[in-house]
Amino acid sequence: MEQQNTIDKITRSLNIDYHTFKHESTRYFLERKLRDVTSGIFNICGKYNIQSIQQFDELYIQGKLEEHTTMEDYKKLDRLEYQRDTLKNLLTELKND
Repeated sequence: MEQQNTIDKITRSLNIDYHTFKHESTRYFLERKLRDVTSGIFNICGKYNIQSIQQFDELYIQGKLEEHTTMEDYKKLDRLEYQRDTLKNLLTELKND
């Protein structure tokens, strides 16, 4: 209940309706999260001079990387790419609301 009172106070102070506040807050949160995830992807891809998890796979197949020394980065990149795609889909859904 206290959180709702705070939100009511914010919307009154800014003279915006609750739906607009909620929509913009959600969009901002998702965009910020997407920037963080994209930054993580950029860091890992830069480390291996690749653009995607598929190129990581190619380096394994070509024998240019050893799994035992790079698997943590591989798993992290795979997870980050999944999160990026999920966040992009959520932002698209939000824009269509």
